[in-house]
Amino acid sequence: MRARIDVSEIEAQTKIRAKYLRALENEEWGLLPGPTFVKSFLRTYAQALGLDGKALVEEYRLHHESVGEMFEPIVSAPSSTRGRPPRNSASRRYMVTVSVIAAVIVLLIVLLATGGNSPSKAPSATTTSSTRRPSTRHHTAQSPARSTQIVALSLKPTATVYVCLLGEHGRVLVPGLELAAGESTATFHARRFELTLGNSSVTMYVDGRARTVPPSSQAIGYSITHARGRQPLAPGQLPTCQ
Repeated sequence: MRARIDVSEIEAQTKIRAKYLRALENEEWGLLPGPTFVKSFLRTYAQALGLDGKALVEEYRLHHESVGEMFEPIVSAPSSTRGRPPRNSASRRYMVTVSVIAAVIVLLIVLLATGGNSPSKAPSATTTSSTRRPSTRHHTAQSPARSTQIVALSLKPTATVYVCLLGEHGRVLVPGLELAAGESTATFHARRFELTLGNSSVTMYVDGRARTVPPSSQAIGYSITHARGRQPLAPGQLPTCQ
């Protein structure tokens, strides 16, 4: 206010939403995404105003951050349940497999105990086991094929870079922040990502493989899927987190 700078100017300069800037001013930490975002916002905001960002971050850590929060990643990682197939479906298939095998074993025991000397019943038990077991193997073999559609993605800035990352159905994973060098993101899992980068100062890790970003004089974006890999986006198609 003393510098006569409107909040919209700071929002455009720092890429931080106005509501987050007001929350920083009012120390309403509960309105911000998390402690790591608070520290990143404080550094970026302080730099824009010519203040000591390191001192502000240290004061925040001293008064408002618990010990456990000091070691959290730059982005929280509930992505492990967002992009991956539900564990319940795998457990369900496992239980069905076990139930079928158990039923076959019980049937064989009953046949041996009640009619083991009858030649007409043995083929029936053999037929039952041979018709049920291949279907179990078939279902088990399908589960890895589904999981291969999931893409794992993480980012490691080599210098300060603006990042907006969206997952499936437009889910915001990195809400338009400036990440500093060395502040690696968590590893996200989804069937599709859309990414906007303010510059090329970042290394992308797609399914564990490092991918460099070609130099660019303007913001660049990518669509990332398992089938098509990393595809550049046209300037008008870049996702925004505003």
